[in-house]
Amino acid sequence: MAIQGVNPFEMAQAQFDRVAAQLDLDAATRELLRWPLREYSFAIPVKMDDGRTQIFRGFRVQHNDARGPSKGGIRFHPQETLDTVRALATWMTWKCAVVDIPLGGGKGGVICDPHHLSQREQEQICRGWVRQLARNVGPLQDVPAPDVMTSGQHMLWMLDEYEAIHGGHFPGFITGKPVGMGGSQGRTEATGYGVVYTIREAAARLGLRLSDTRASVQGFGNVAQYAVRLYRQLGGTVTCVSCWDQKDQCSYTYRKESGIDPDQLVAISDRFGGIDKEKARELGYEVLPAEAWLEQPVEILIPAAIENQVRGDNVARVQPTVRLIAEGANGPTTPEADAVLHERGIYVIPDFLANAGGVTCSYFEQVQSNTNQYWPKDQVLGALDQAMTVAFRAVADLAEKQKLYMRDAAYVISIGRVAQACHDRGWV
Repeated sequence: MAIQGVNPFEMAQAQFDRVAAQLDLDAATRELLRWPLREYSFAIPVKMDDGRTQIFRGFRVQHNDARGPSKGGIRFHPQETLDTVRALATWMTWKCAVVDIPLGGGKGGVICDPHHLSQREQEQICRGWVRQLARNVGPLQDVPAPDVMTSGQHMLWMLDEYEAIHGGHFPGFITGKPVGMGGSQGRTEATGYGVVYTIREAAARLGLRLSDTRASVQGFGNVAQYAVRLYRQLGGTVTCVSCWDQKDQCSYTYRKESGIDPDQLVAISDRFGGIDKEKARELGYEVLPAEAWLEQPVEILIPAAIENQVRGDNVARVQPTVRLIAEGANGPTTPEADAVLHERGIYVIPDFLANAGGVTCSYFEQVQSNTNQYWPKDQVLGALDQAMTVAFRAVADLAEKQKLYMRDAAYVISIGRVAQACHDRGWV
């Protein structure tokens, strides 16, 4: 899933190296933290509906668990790579640390395209993934969750397989489960809401009233949809979103200057967040090229799709009106583009802070599952708001105090916490 030659793991390592130098970490600690502790790559044989057997490749990377069990999603994507999973696992370590929850970083994936798989075939991939890793994951070791093109149903199939193998009930093995089957209220909204909680805090520091701002959003999956909803509730106007079109095998941007209606667009979308472009036109939306979302004259940009979307070759298209970028996706900005944004003085809320609402709420679900508790939605979202606000303010305060770029300030906090845990355990 690397785009235009950008290797996401090399990008993650470059980001780490820069801050490791600022923190003056010793050589052993640097070597330990710039590489995953453990990696698993395996085959998943699946009997397809037409009778043939197809072999899928699966991955799980556990980057660091010094602060607690590894935590991270499992994504199904036809362009999945081990380096992408390594990068995402690394970023998960920093994400858990920056919001100060007792978990480490992990990530998983399968090279497949759910668009072309039946429910039964997807179920067999889920169960096969668990069978390959049943001894290496679990409530006290590594806790998976949904990610790109996986859902609560996929998590439930995985949980069922894990419990069948181990002979008991272990709801804390996996998060993102359906509510009523050990899932948490508020989990669906958590990542998108978390992005907007950080936008609210950043806007206050920039002297922006959200009711006077416009936003452009890349993506229309779960994260983007709930970010749009909460941002609109707080008074902002979203002028466009973009999403993948399965039929045409490309992305389009959907714009309405008066403001998009997320519920209206959801009504004409498939289960992957793909919008029906002909129906969108009938509803008064302009259908524009894929990267049009990036060049809108708005105050806020929210990349909430996949990595490597704001790059050296397109960052100049970011308009002078843009004051704030909140990275809802993982790794959406390459280092080359990041340097340009920094030079232009655009306030960037880095991915592993902005989108940490998902893993924070996953942690709440894990706690509920392991202790057989059930928290009402108001309690979950209230705790999420508090956690995201505290984390944002800690990073922003450090950035202002030491005159650091927000991304560097977030890394200083998170890498410092993980390095300290490794030292305290005597690993280095």
